[in-house]
Amino acid sequence: MRNVLSTDVEINGIVIFNDDLVVDGKIEGEIASTGNLTIGENANIKAEVKTGTIVVYGKVHGNLTATERIDLKASAEVVGDITTKTLSIESGAVFVGKSTVGPSAQAQTKSATPAKPADAPANKPQQSGSTPSQGNPNNSGQKSGTQQGNLKGIKS
Repeated sequence: MRNVLSTDVEINGIVIFNDDLVVDGKIEGEIASTGNLTIGENANIKAEVKTGTIVVYGKVHGNLTATERIDLKASAEVVGDITTKTLSIESGAVFVGKSTVGPSAQAQTKSATPAKPADAPANKPQQSGSTPSQGNPNNSGQKSGTQQGNLKGIKS
């Protein structure tokens, strides 16, 4: 079942849902689910978001965490950190923050304080669907699996 919060809906607080939710209004607070969240073009979200999958067309100020996948569409504007198994960023999307992507990111989404044994080999997260901004000094010397900077205007 797909639930929709239209443009005239404003919520301050915690939003918890099952299955699918499409938000085209304003939410300030927290969004939590194991389901699928779509943030519409008219949406303005100021929240910590933790769901199964997230597709962003609108504006988000806050951290995004998804156990499976996050898609930033061309009209998306995200200011915050992203943690997910798979990340896709379309040309034209704005992303300011760091991303943790790959199998180790999925493990982080399942536990609040991930514990890694000292003798365990380091997992290197992988990124997909994006490239660092050209000439951005903030991108130099970063660890594998993290990315910072504004990706607006990147063309393939």
